[in-house]
Amino acid sequence: MKLIFRYMKPHMKMILFAVIIKLLGTLSELMLPTILEHIIDEVVPLGEIKQVLLWGSLMFATAILCRYLNVTANKTAIENAHHVSYRVRQDLFEKTINLSGTQFDEFGLPSLISRMTSDSYNVQSAVQRLQSLCVRAPMMLVGGIIVAAMMDLYLTTVLVVMLPILTALIIFISLKGIPMYTAVQEKLDDVVRIMRENITGIRVVKALSKEKAERRRFADANADMTKKDINAAVVMAVPGPLMQLCLNTGLSLVVFLGASRVNAGLMKPGVILAFLTYFNMITMGVMGMSRIFVTMSKASASAERIRSVLEKEPEVFETGADETVNDDFICFDSVDFSYGKGSGKAEDFAGEEREKALSSISFSMKKGESLGIIGPTGCGKSTIVQLLMRFYTADAGTVSVKGRDVKSYSKDELRHMFGTVFQNDMIFMDTLYENIDFGRKLPPGKIEAAVEDSQSKRFVSELDEGLEYMAAIKGSNLSGGQKQRIFIARALAADPEILILDDSSSALDYKTDAAMRRAIRTKHPDTTLIMIAQRISSVMNMDRILVLDNGRCIGLGDHKTLMKTCSSYRETYEIQMGSMLG
Repeated sequence: MKLIFRYMKPHMKMILFAVIIKLLGTLSELMLPTILEHIIDEVVPLGEIKQVLLWGSLMFATAILCRYLNVTANKTAIENAHHVSYRVRQDLFEKTINLSGTQFDEFGLPSLISRMTSDSYNVQSAVQRLQSLCVRAPMMLVGGIIVAAMMDLYLTTVLVVMLPILTALIIFISLKGIPMYTAVQEKLDDVVRIMRENITGIRVVKALSKEKAERRRFADANADMTKKDINAAVVMAVPGPLMQLCLNTGLSLVVFLGASRVNAGLMKPGVILAFLTYFNMITMGVMGMSRIFVTMSKASASAERIRSVLEKEPEVFETGADETVNDDFICFDSVDFSYGKGSGKAEDFAGEEREKALSSISFSMKKGESLGIIGPTGCGKSTIVQLLMRFYTADAGTVSVKGRDVKSYSKDELRHMFGTVFQNDMIFMDTLYENIDFGRKLPPGKIEAAVEDSQSKRFVSELDEGLEYMAAIKGSNLSGGQKQRIFIARALAADPEILILDDSSSALDYKTDAAMRRAIRTKHPDTTLIMIAQRISSVMNMDRILVLDNGRCIGLGDHKTLMKTCSSYRETYEIQMGSMLG
């Protein structure tokens, strides 16, 4: 809850305004039964119609004032709650995009999405109720008891005896509810994950006729979450009926004892009518307190999940000393790396060493040189890029750029050197121009040159809107080859010092691929190029080629050297080039 109050602090003036208005509205509401009692017991017996109309008008005006104040307070509370949740989501988003690869893996994408959506909504609900229900319910409860006691202390004792029982019940149930709602949110993470996997891979699911299997998988996760949610809801619903039973029992006693005291002449009829109204107010106050505890239980669980992200210590860019460690432009020196650290599942690795994604990788490059990386799926090709841009940090060894350890660079300083195309890159719902510029405000000439170098000019010129053509979500109105060429144009547009193409030409035909590589070499001669590919034809003309297998280097050299010294490379070449010639 500390997190919620921290985000409320900047809006405290408007929150206090809402609280004060709600307080005045509740006080006005508490006055109504007293005015009614006065009219029945004191004004009506006088038989003066003017007095009846006067006090009736006062009661009506008080009711109008009460309604106006409550509506104003609720409206302000809603606005304040939305401002708070907006700031929470903004901070969560900013923190999320700055998480290191290891930290991102620790939380997982589905969990981060649910924290930004359902958890932030629970915080929003809590902030809204803190300003309204948390004022109204206690005021109804305490104020109702005070005014009722002033009217008839004897009858008030009936209710007061029950309050400790109700309070203990609420506290006990709330303590049970917080961990249960935490479990519900964790199950929601699983539902979001499965939903996201199926939406993203819908074509694969349909192509393999896996709809039934995926429906079952989603149904199982959904049923598990629903079961947890029902259990939590049932536990949190227990106080309501029990409190209602206690309060109705008390109300029956009040009616019985009140009627007896009226018959005995110990109290007036208007008092018992007003007392019953206050009793209902006290009942609403108690029920409101119960709803507060339910809301705060959810909010407390959600706030803790949000806090765990926001207070995550920065891992990646804690810059160190900037001394030169070698004379190479890019250098990997005996680099080891394993995934799985920070995943939150240390028990999966208990008693065994994690399999290394990279083991003793060493290579170096001079400025303007080119390196091809080739190997089977899962051999560690993309991991080299992840370490070079320091999305992850090497377990052992040194990764350096421009002779400096990548740990010595700030995030912007390091990554501004790169133009990158990743395996699963993204086309955003925007114009082709904006997808290439990517908010960098690059000169139009740079964009046009990148379009030409990436071999995108031909298909772009055939579009009526040209670069103003609007791409659909994830580029669904573009072919695979068109998307890859836009990705390459985006990477080239800022004329980067280091260009990384990670399996970026798999959807291109050999002629287009060759033309694109030729344009990069001739028009960007000072750019250091790293190309990851499955096709040997894409890398065979590189200055050097790194051959990986199971995270280890099994070959390093140019094409001719590898044909002589690396049997795996030679076999792959013969298979691929033979199929082309055949």
